[in-house]
Order: sequence, then C-alpha cells, then structure tokens
Amino acid sequence: MLIAVAAVRISSRSGLPSLLLYLGIGIAIGQDGIFDVHFDNAELTQVIGYAALVVILAEGGLGTKWREIKPALPAAVVLSTVGVAVSVGVTAAGAHYLVGLDWRQSLIVGAVVSSTDAAAVFSVLRKVPLPSRITGVLEAESGFNDAPVVILVVAFSTVGPVDDWYVLLGTIVLELAIGASIGLAMGWLGAYALRHVALPASGLYPIAVMAIAVSAYAAGAIAHGSGFLAVYLAAMVLGNSKLPHWPATRGFADGLGWIAQIGMFVLLGLLVTPHELLVDFWPAVMVGLILTMIARPLSVLLSLLPFRIPWQEQALMSWAGLRGAVPIILATIPLVSEIEGSDRIFNIVFVLVVVYTLAQGPTLPWLAKWLRLGEDPSEAADLGIESAPLERLRGHLLSVAIPEKSRMHGVEVAELRLPHGAAVTLVVREGTSFVPLPTTVLRRGDELLVVATDPVRDAAERRLRAVGQGGKLAGWLGTGGNGSHRSR
Repeated sequence: MLIAVAAVRISSRSGLPSLLLYLGIGIAIGQDGIFDVHFDNAELTQVIGYAALVVILAEGGLGTKWREIKPALPAAVVLSTVGVAVSVGVTAAGAHYLVGLDWRQSLIVGAVVSSTDAAAVFSVLRKVPLPSRITGVLEAESGFNDAPVVILVVAFSTVGPVDDWYVLLGTIVLELAIGASIGLAMGWLGAYALRHVALPASGLYPIAVMAIAVSAYAAGAIAHGSGFLAVYLAAMVLGNSKLPHWPATRGFADGLGWIAQIGMFVLLGLLVTPHELLVDFWPAVMVGLILTMIARPLSVLLSLLPFRIPWQEQALMSWAGLRGAVPIILATIPLVSEIEGSDRIFNIVFVLVVVYTLAQGPTLPWLAKWLRLGEDPSEAADLGIESAPLERLRGHLLSVAIPEKSRMHGVEVAELRLPHGAAVTLVVREGTSFVPLPTTVLRRGDELLVVATDPVRDAAERRLRAVGQGGKLAGWLGTGGNGSHRSR
C-alpha cells in the first residue's frame, strides 16, 4: 500500500500517467520480478479490468464540465467514430504489411490501440493548462470511443468469419444509441431524485451517485447497448446537475478512481511475462510509430476538417491521443477467445502502450507551450459551491468558497445582487464566523453560507458564479449572470 501511495505522489509531480508506475509495480511483483508471482488468468483480468474501467469512466464523467464540453461535443463524436475507423484501417494496414501479422490479427491490433484511454487522458490533461475547447474534445473522445472500439474488438476476436462492414456499422450505431439513451435517462432521473429527496446522512450522497452511474452501465449492457457510453453519459449528467454535497461526492469518486487505476494496472503488470516482450519489442515500436505519426494525425485531420480547428490545436490533439490500460484490457479479449497469435497481440499492445505513453505524457506540456496553447493565467478561478437541501423548509444552504483568483474579492455583500429569496447569512474568515452587513467586503479565502429558497436556488448559484468570474459588474459587462436582480 505504501508503494502505491508513493506511486501516486510521483506520478502527480512528474507529469507521467500513473499507468507506467503501477504497471511497473505489477511487473516487479510478477513473473521474472522480485517475488516471481505467476498469474496468467486473462479472463479474470478482463472482468476486473472492465469493472475498474466503469469506475474510471464514472469518475471522469463526474468531473467533465458541460459548459466546456458542449461546444466540443460534435467534434468529439466525429473523432470517436470516424476517427476510430480511420485509425483502425491505417494501423491495421501497417501491422499487416510492415510487421507481417495476418489480417485478423492486424485488425484486432488496429482496433485495440485506436481507443484513447480515459484514465491516462483525465490524469494528464487536468494537470496541463490547455484551452477548454481542446480538453473538452479530448476528454469527451476518451469517454466516447471505448464503446465502438469494444464492439470492433469483440467482432474481430469472434471465432469464424468476421461480419460484413455494414453489419458492424449497424451494430455500432444501434449499441451506441441504446447506451446513450439509457445513460442520459438514468443520469437525469438520478439527479432529479437526489435533488428532491433528502437522504438521512450526507455520506450516502457519494455512494448514491456512484451506484446510479454503475447501474447505468448494467442497464446498458442488459439492453445490448454500450454500457461504457451509458456510464460516462450518466455520470456527466450527474456531475453537471448541482447535486447536494458535491465536493464530498467528487472526493469520493476521485478516491475510487485511484483505487480502480491502481488495482487494474498492477493486475495487468502481473499478467505480462517480461522476457517474452523482448521478441515483440521492435514490431510494437513499428506499429506504435504508424499509429502515432500517421494514423492518429490523419484521423484527427479528417474528423475535424468540417470544424475549421486551427492546425496548432489539431497537432496537440494528435499528440495527446494517449493510450493506457484500456488497450491492454481489450487485448485480453482475443486471449480469452483463444484467437491464433493472441499472445503476440497482447505483447505488442503492452509494449506499444508503455513506450508511447512514456514518450507522449511528459512532453504534452512542452508541446502545448511551443504551440502557444497554454491557458490564460489571468483567468478567474471558479467558485467552489456545495449545496445541502432543506427538505421541510423548501430551501437550500449554499456553502461558497472564494478561491485565490476569484473576482468576488473586494465585492460588498449588497453588490452581489442576489435574487429575492436568497441571502448571505454567515461569513467565515480566518477561522472566525460573523453575520455580514450589506457593506461587508468579501475577501479571498472567505467561506459564505447562502440561504436560498427552492425557486431561486439555481438563479442564486448562477449569480454567485458570475460575480466570481466577472466581479461586481457581472451581467452589465457581458459576463454571465442576471444583472437585473437587486439586493433587498
């Protein structure tokens, strides 16, 4: 456990995706390692990997901000469908003609490595200050593209002839539609229930949120839809629904995500046999070179052509197509199906993921800086707002934390201009709490307790966020928020 905690700290400080460190721990424990533990149960690894991926996608969806992803949604959908098709075709052709794999093996490799990894993308991009359009496209793509890739890998790994392309296309479209419908419906219903029913303990809210997200996966799978798309969309709806006790929920989900990553990566490291990797090292490097330098840039170029995205952003998106545990988990599907050459497929994918994650992850901040795509450091920080329902009083308590960069600093309470039915009732400053006057000046680091009646709860939060971003003149100078409300 201490080793895993140390790995978390190292990955956070170095910029490396945690994948590499946890895989290293698994390899060190496993065959040819320090403890020489023999583990070769690919079926168990696949089941645990799927379960961990559900948790990781749920955590990623909860942290995805709708206002950032909304403008990027069309581009992300095209990139995770058309882009995947282009990447699979180009990579498979390279694997067949340059590495010598037969067409079935080549298609499996091409499909497996065409999925960007949600855990790797989320862990790296949230540390790199990029414009919201880029992060929105990449995060949405990593959440969306698992679904079509899983369908392709399962189809290519089925014993017997592969279905015709139009059958595969129809299957993909149908499963994505079912998964999306179930995910959106369960996310909306779950958010509605959590906002209108007061649970007996605040600690139950994080558990309820994760249970709803996991149930969306189960419902999608039972309905023969894409469970991975369902869980991501359900979590995204929940994450943008202003749920009660939200900071606690995010912390709980983040912790579960780390546990899932650690367990999944260590298990994958145990499954691999290091001395067998050397034989397939150079073929893996060759396939990875085709994927990184040809297939990924071409898929980005063709997918984003209708959206007129600048070449600098396309270049960064091409390099930021990070692979991680997902391709390695998908590589266990042909192992379980006992496809000819499945051991070699797994080794090629494993080496490719490790080598190119090591190359791409740490260089992303440098490339973003070189392309001049860093986020504006003067941008105001968003407020941290936690809500707790007052069921009997038909009201809400909003706990508002004013961060360092917030433009709410220096604003008087009366200048907040909250809607009628909302009021700042308490301010906590440097450990001391007091009831504010209309002339009380708010400062960085203050924590506010705002009481809002049920009808104006959303308007009050919008107004608070608008002032946090635009200052006292928010709403009059083009910043979001209704400037017509007056303080009482």
